[in-house]
Amino acid sequence: MPEFTVPDGTRLYYSDEGTGRPILCLAGLTRNGSDFDYVAPHLADTRLIRLDYRGRGRSEWADPATYTIPTEAQDVLALLDHLGLASVAILGTSRGGLIAMLLAMLAKDRLDGVCLVDIGPVLELGGLEDILNYIGRNPTQKTLAEAAAMRAKLIPGFHYVPQSRWDEEVERHYRETPDGLVINYDPRLRDAVVAADEAIKSGATPQPDLWPMFDALAGLPLALIRGANSNLLSRETAAEMARRHPGMIFADVPDRGHVPFLDEPQSLAALRAWTGALP
Repeated sequence: MPEFTVPDGTRLYYSDEGTGRPILCLAGLTRNGSDFDYVAPHLADTRLIRLDYRGRGRSEWADPATYTIPTEAQDVLALLDHLGLASVAILGTSRGGLIAMLLAMLAKDRLDGVCLVDIGPVLELGGLEDILNYIGRNPTQKTLAEAAAMRAKLIPGFHYVPQSRWDEEVERHYRETPDGLVINYDPRLRDAVVAADEAIKSGATPQPDLWPMFDALAGLPLALIRGANSNLLSRETAAEMARRHPGMIFADVPDRGHVPFLDEPQSLAALRAWTGALP
């Protein structure tokens, strides 16, 4: 199993498949590299690298205080060093896109381009509240079949999704046990997210302005794939992102919320345009 150890001693899992231009896939907050299974066949001419963040997927659980975007950005740089890669393009879904934007400020020379998936510099409160409602909690359904049957009702903004896709989703992200379903990440991730949220709401930590992180992407091949029904990335924010980066490739994927699966025709068209623009 491909693993490497970051400077604080945490062991992280990654996969590294194919040859060609290296693209690093970074998943959402509670997710892992399996999120890119649907798009992987369409990127067969690339070297597809996927990282499971600390505490997620097959990576080692760590001190919850380290479950932060700055620490995870440093973990990404440690992976590039481990693989001997001077630079990569990043396909970043949600949390992964925020990490990519931070890296544009910290180590832009390590980036060949960035494709953001349903994420931007402004996060809508409705989407954030939805995340706080489920993060770190096991589902109430007792079996994978029950969870898959409920999936379309529980995730807003998704329409015309075959049941087989929901079956795949729950199999990737839950474990079935005699006591019910269990999430496949450290439940203490909730502690880190709630603490950060409460610090901002109390005024102890100022509300971060993420626009400078986005603006730092200037000059890089950039794409944005948005779920047309997203509750985290608004149309207005996407429009402002396009205004600030006129060359940004953009797809608004119908019948998808947060986040598209990336094998939709609109997603694939944007990805083809983006990979074609990479150096």
